[in-house]
Amino acid sequence: MTDLTLSLAQDLAERCLQRAQELDLNPLTVAVLDAAGNLKVLLRQDGTSFLRPEIAQGKARGAIGMGLGSRALYKRAQEQPYFIQAMNSLAGGSLVPVPGGVLIRKDGVIIGAIGITGDSSDNDEACAVHAIEAVGLTADPG
Repeated sequence: MTDLTLSLAQDLAERCLQRAQELDLNPLTVAVLDAAGNLKVLLRQDGTSFLRPEIAQGKARGAIGMGLGSRALYKRAQEQPYFIQAMNSLAGGSLVPVPGGVLIRKDGVIIGAIGITGDSSDNDEACAVHAIEAVGLTADPG
């Protein structure tokens, strides 16, 4: 399996939300993108705010586009803010460099990314990591 199938993307998104429920987190929005940055699945729990889909996709899109989990992008934004601003400009303003964008790897190869938003960035990221590892893939949060 080198592609992120719709079935796998749906499973990952549902596992993220299940983990959020177990942890009693705020309502989440989950975006699962394939390796080309195309949206495969977007799930929004009841009670999420209207910008959450864009934020979730921006976390995942930044991870895919830069080949780094969004935690690493967050660190880089602190160290090199002008670089991240330039990359965000190239991405049309859609890059969200905060934790919660986690690369999905299979045998070291990026097959997609999950972006989550709605709770703290650390909790968002933890749900994505949990879901990815639960299906036997490698989570790369950065």
